[in-house]
Amino acid sequence: MKISCVILTMGNRVAELNRAVESALNQVDGDVEVVIVGNGADVPELSATPPEGSAAVVKSIRLEHNTGIPAGRNRGVEECSGDVVLFLDDDGWYADQKVVSHVRDRFATEPDLAVISFRVMDPDGGIGQRRHVPRLRAGDPQRSSPVTTFLGGASAVRRSAFLQVGGLPERFFYAHEETDLAWRLLGEGYRIEYDAETVMYHPQVPPTRHAEFYRLNARNRVWLARRNLPWPLAVIYLLNWVVLTLVRERGSSGALKAWFGGFIEGLRTPAGERRPMAWRTAWRMVKLGRPPIV
Repeated sequence: MKISCVILTMGNRVAELNRAVESALNQVDGDVEVVIVGNGADVPELSATPPEGSAAVVKSIRLEHNTGIPAGRNRGVEECSGDVVLFLDDDGWYADQKVVSHVRDRFATEPDLAVISFRVMDPDGGIGQRRHVPRLRAGDPQRSSPVTTFLGGASAVRRSAFLQVGGLPERFFYAHEETDLAWRLLGEGYRIEYDAETVMYHPQVPPTRHAEFYRLNARNRVWLARRNLPWPLAVIYLLNWVVLTLVRERGSSGALKAWFGGFIEGLRTPAGERRPMAWRTAWRMVKLGRPPIV
């Protein structure tokens, strides 16, 4: 089973990108095909090279403009030849050299497994962020479990399943694209697992560092519901998130203004193809601990 690794870059973190590529190339029994996607930027020259005797390779492609995270990763998958594709942020890196062998073993023996979401650790020894554990009960990041979504930059996906459901929704640009993909995979009968044994390091950075975070977060959440949920669930899901946002951001008028602007944009603009999940898929998500209303 061949393994590929897609790394997006804006070309502005050369040392970090070099570290990320090295961590993929130096996997034990890995022979990883690394595909670096310059998202509207040239891929910088790197010192990382495949170890002597390894069949690992490094390829790079340059997109003419920043197409966003989902489109960039989709282009990377198109360039891959692996049966399994790792997605790695350019400022992250794998914690040890056994990640790929573990991933390969799992995908080779579990044909209904579509995605493994990795455990993300703070390289400075911090406690980590709850949002990096993709389930409601996130207090114990060392506990593996089935989940209903995953972290895009810390994951491994079965390429055939990824292509079967159409890949990541490119119009999202940033935020919730992984959940859209995950819900469609669940609808096809696949499993998604949070695997605490697969560890990557990533600096602790708040998602709000992105200038468009609140707008895109809200817009894409509306699109997610419109694309994937039966209408009764879509209404409950969006009402729940309106209430949660009002509670969480009650002290920030700027954040609320941006969020509700994005929410209205999500209602008014095309969301893409609507393929509402079956009620049995929604019930399956309830049994997995995260019904599609939160």
